[in-house]
Amino acid sequence: MKSRLYYALYFLYVIVVAFVLYLNGVFTGEEVSLVNLSINVGFLIIIGILFIISSFSFGRLNRATYDLEDAAIRLQKEYKEAGGKNLWGNYRDNTKVFEEGELQDAFNKYRLRVKSAKTRRGAASSCDLGEYINEDLIDKIGMNFFNSGVPGMLTGLGILGTFLGLSMGLGAFSGDDIFSISDNVGFLLSGMKVAFHTSVYGIFFSLVFNIAYRSIMSDAYETLNEFLDVFRQTAQPIALKEDENLATMLVYQAGMANSLKQMLEMMKGNAMEQTAGVERIVDKFTVQMQSALDTDFKKLGNALKAAGESQAASAVNAAEMVEAVTTLVEVNRNVQEALSKVMERQEIFAGQIEEQKKMLADTCSDMSDEISSQIYTFEQMRNLYEK
Repeated sequence: MKSRLYYALYFLYVIVVAFVLYLNGVFTGEEVSLVNLSINVGFLIIIGILFIISSFSFGRLNRATYDLEDAAIRLQKEYKEAGGKNLWGNYRDNTKVFEEGELQDAFNKYRLRVKSAKTRRGAASSCDLGEYINEDLIDKIGMNFFNSGVPGMLTGLGILGTFLGLSMGLGAFSGDDIFSISDNVGFLLSGMKVAFHTSVYGIFFSLVFNIAYRSIMSDAYETLNEFLDVFRQTAQPIALKEDENLATMLVYQAGMANSLKQMLEMMKGNAMEQTAGVERIVDKFTVQMQSALDTDFKKLGNALKAAGESQAASAVNAAEMVEAVTTLVEVNRNVQEALSKVMERQEIFAGQIEEQKKMLADTCSDMSDEISSQIYTFEQMRNLYEK
């Protein structure tokens, strides 16, 4: 099955480790570069740790895949034995449908959702199991947040090893003549050896891991879709039809209307007395509040008046501040325009200076050529005179 494809990663990992050790002279008895060997072993240990972490998620994902596959087979068998009867009654209170804890927790949430939406005549509304057991749950079980980044990390390790090896080789490479350079070629080749080895097995493991991981996830998604299809056909809770829901709602509304009618009849006889009593209580409360809080209300009025006057003064101050800020903004705008004009003039002046500099350089070059020609002519005439 595709779910066991990741076992090939460990087989290839052992082969690559042995091959790298062989290239570094561990098995051949050749001279071993401890620096090169340490770098390669360090990179391979990091890759091995990444594979070990991924193997735990692959194991969980495989168990979940097998659980879904076994559940689909079991549903089909029980549905056939029940003569095509819906199996939800057998799974409504079943808490051991799956062995994988994540799947069972999701199924328990689905059961509670169905029970909360249930009426006397059946499920009040449809609820699909795919809302709880879906591809997002598979990604969570398979640690997609980690495994999806492993190929990039492996490629990054290969590139890092490439630059590290080149840096080692170029750092040890020095010389001013062909003899000293030839003596240091070995250090350069040793660094390039590390660069090529790390980049090769980093990219190789990235490709192999990506293929294995995508295959495992594809198999899990396919098994999930098959299970959901079987569950919908065999054990999906049967919801009430629209007309049955409407009839149930009408019965409920009729019962509520009858209860309200009885309550109104009971309250009808005492309504007048209760209204008069409430009016007396309100009048008495108003008189007591007025007598008790008359002085406090006057103080509150004076305080509010003073607050209004203070707010009016603050409004005047705010208006003056706004006017001052507006003036400042206008002055700032004028200064910016003046600076802009100065900058434009400086750019024009700089351009003129650049042109004069170029003309001066050309003139100096011509004068230098002329002086050189005259010196040469003078030398020729002097040589001729001396002869």
